[in-house]
Amino acid sequence: MVETRKATKSTDKKFDGFSDEERAAMKEHAKELKTAARRGPRAAKADGESDVLAKIAEMEEEDRVTAERLHAIIKASAPALAPKLWYGMPAYAKDGKVVCFFQSAAKFKARYSTLGFNDPANLDDGTMWPTAFALTELTADDEARIGALVKQAAS
Repeated sequence: MVETRKATKSTDKKFDGFSDEERAAMKEHAKELKTAARRGPRAAKADGESDVLAKIAEMEEEDRVTAERLHAIIKASAPALAPKLWYGMPAYAKDGKVVCFFQSAAKFKARYSTLGFNDPANLDDGTMWPTAFALTELTADDEARIGALVKQAAS
């Protein structure tokens, strides 16, 4: 006897895949890629700067203040990095590859913002080194350390 099973739709099961915030970030990234393709390479840097500043302006006050300060530090420490949006977050790229990014606390409902570095960042230190830093506020010492890290990452 062959048993047939009918697919049922369960409303009480919770999908353990991507969160709503992660899905929104992926949609933002797809939109960013389409926009960049339409603009072409020449307009990318200038438009990237305005896109990043507009995204920062949308942030909640605490995240916005931190993001504005980070933007200034990154531009001063590594002027060769090009501002761009990356998954809806301010990011800074070298040769089209994201070196570092800022993730606001509100983006994924976290208790702190994050300054992160990707593979192209030149931060290698032995066999283990940090690639992300939690930010709750920025002191003068923090700003100096971030400036040095970004300069090294972009070298």
